[in-house]
Amino acid sequence: MFAMLRGAVVARALSTAVLALGLSALTGCANFYVDNKLPEVPATQFTKPAEPRAVQLFFEFQTKGVQNQIATAHLKTRVTEQIRDSGVFSAVSDGPVPGGATLSIVMDNVPTSDDAFSKGFVTGLTFGLAGSQIGDGYLCTATYRAPGGPAPIVKKARHVLWTTVGAKSAPPDAIKATSAEEAMTLISRQIVSNVLNDVTRDPSFR
Repeated sequence: MFAMLRGAVVARALSTAVLALGLSALTGCANFYVDNKLPEVPATQFTKPAEPRAVQLFFEFQTKGVQNQIATAHLKTRVTEQIRDSGVFSAVSDGPVPGGATLSIVMDNVPTSDDAFSKGFVTGLTFGLAGSQIGDGYLCTATYRAPGGPAPIVKKARHVLWTTVGAKSAPPDAIKATSAEEAMTLISRQIVSNVLNDVTRDPSFR
């Protein structure tokens, strides 16, 4: 029971759509789908420096631009491990590193109707006779600052979590997850892999 309640709290913290649907949706009435337009980029495709350097990682999860401490704490370890395992950097640290390189990853959970999100991603929000379908937007921003670099490298990616209640059919081009937790694990891996790939492919990355 404790694990189920903890999962419900985390899911509510990670998703405004789930919060809007209420706690009852978390106990079996809701279905979760991850949009399939942003597949995970394998680490083997990243452009890796000949001599990787250490980096200080800053990670923050936000809800509509405001820091969400519960979600940040829940996702920080897995995001750190993903970046560490990518092989792009020689070490990934919470504290300052020799040379002073830093990487900031910010995931912001915003409504898909927000201009900051909708301008870069085609999504939909529907309430039909077959049930309710809500699109939950995630905007991820990666900012890399190299030692002595002229300007930071900034890359963005967008993702969507679909939550349905009573809908007879799944959203088009989406992957069904067994839970909100599984959906968020997939979304975070996919979106982080894409911004990290874009950072490494930037001509000024070093």
